[in-house]
Amino acid sequence: MRAGRLLSVGRFEVVDLPEPEPGPGEVLVRVSHAGICGTDRHLLRGEFPSRPPVTLGHEFSGVVEAVGEGVGTHRPGDRVACDPNIACGGCAPCLGGRVNLCERLVAVGVGRDGGFGEFCAFPAHRALPLPEGLSLRDAALAEPLACCLHAADIAAIRPGERVLVLGGGVIGLLCLQLARLAGAEVTLCTRSAARRRIAEDLGADTIPSAKAARAARPCGWDGVLECAGVAETVREAPRLTARGGRAVIVGVMPAGEAVSFEPFDLLFREVDLHTAFLNPWTQGRALDLLASGAVRAGPLVTREIGRDELPALVAGSPGPAEVKVLVAS
Repeated sequence: MRAGRLLSVGRFEVVDLPEPEPGPGEVLVRVSHAGICGTDRHLLRGEFPSRPPVTLGHEFSGVVEAVGEGVGTHRPGDRVACDPNIACGGCAPCLGGRVNLCERLVAVGVGRDGGFGEFCAFPAHRALPLPEGLSLRDAALAEPLACCLHAADIAAIRPGERVLVLGGGVIGLLCLQLARLAGAEVTLCTRSAARRRIAEDLGADTIPSAKAARAARPCGWDGVLECAGVAETVREAPRLTARGGRAVIVGVMPAGEAVSFEPFDLLFREVDLHTAFLNPWTQGRALDLLASGAVRAGPLVTREIGRDELPALVAGSPGPAEVKVLVAS
């Protein structure tokens, strides 16, 4: 089979590999659609921990091709989405219900082979059945939406609050939709005119910069969701938050990169600064939201490509009009 593979830091190629076989407790999935994530670019640059050589791709959907020994929950032909994060279940965070913080966490497409191959074998309990009527294409966005749901849970957005979303990529546009579902008045901040148009079509107001956000609400925003994963917006998120408000860092900055805050400012205004990592117990909810149409995936998919186009896309930076690119089999 053909697979997009991280061979080492700085080296990503599409190569030929043997078709995997499902082990005990695993399913073999023929991949239908797989999303390119900013984390894939971090992995290529060595800015996020990984275990090369490994086939990347942690946002994907497909059809069960075969099941391994002991699997009674799935059968060939089932349509599924991959929840990529495999927790050990026995460490202190897992026993405390914080499976996203598992001390031995292994992620499909990061620590073991993922969805940039034509086939992927992974534990059956991480293959979530698709609700009736949900397309395989839209289901590929369940994993990023699940991460946004975790962030929205932490943000505890209430009806009538004014929420600022920093960043107009797929995470920002998904968080925008969740904040609106919670009843907030939402403004999205991005320099990209094309992404602002998408946000406006989704019902949000838009502004082009953090400076404009400060001018729009000098008293600050009740909730700020940082979804760009860049130093400027991470630094600005708590500064743009109102007294007693909440800022949540959702975007992923490169490992080792730092930003500065003023602790006295956070203390004096009692700003709650939080982070949201991965998708604990939220991917089933994400699939239901996509199936119901409450969250729209269609406007966020700006391009579909073939697997052989992966190296150029992963090595490059997304264009100003690009949101989510899917590899379609």
